[in-house]
Amino acid sequence: MLGAEIGLSLNISKCELIAHSDMQLNESLLQSFSRVDIVVTTLLAAPLFHGPFPDSILNQRCYDLSRAVDRLSSIASQDALILLRASFSATKGLHMLRCLHQCLIHPSRSLML
Repeated sequence: MLGAEIGLSLNISKCELIAHSDMQLNESLLQSFSRVDIVVTTLLAAPLFHGPFPDSILNQRCYDLSRAVDRLSSIASQDALILLRASFSATKGLHMLRCLHQCLIHPSRSLML
């Protein structure tokens, strides 16, 4: 391995193999990685592959935003806008809407728009 020659090594405890659950592995190094099924693989809360998307994630984002909106109504509107843009999962919700085609048909989508 070329990496080992210059002092690089893999931290096996942090390595994941994203593959279908029925995929057989012959390589011993890959067998030592933790396996993640392709159906549940996400990157920044958005699935990497088409498949079922758990409603619980989208429902949690909607709940977080509705809770934040209730609390933000007690402060000045400019301050509330700054807080909403910077935190309270607003950016996560927008990112999820942009990445998920499932969001277009989800019944809670009107809460996040």
